Amino acid sequence: MKLDVRLFAQARELAGAEHVSVELPDSSTVAALREVLAAQFPQLAPLSPNLLIAIGTDYASSETVLSPDADIACFPPVSGG
Repeated sequence: MKLDVRLFAQARELAGAEHVSVELPDSSTVAALREVLAAQFPQLAPLSPNLLIAIGTDYASSETVLSPDADIACFPPVSGG
C-alpha cells in the first residue's frame, strides 16, 4: 500500500519536505512505517525510533496496523517547560 505521511518540525526539516510517500505491505504496523522512513530517508534515521506517529487525531502505538486511507502525521519527540 502507498501511504502519504505528513512531517512536522525537525522531521520536516531533515527530510526537506512536508509530505512523503512510502510503500508498505498491506496490514503493516507503525513500527514498520518507522523502519521504512529511516531506510527511505536516512536523515530521519536518528529520529525514527522516537517519532510520534498520529493517525487522524490520535497517537498510535508501534503495534497499530495502518490502512491505505489513514491520515498519518509524524512528530519528533516534544519537550517543554
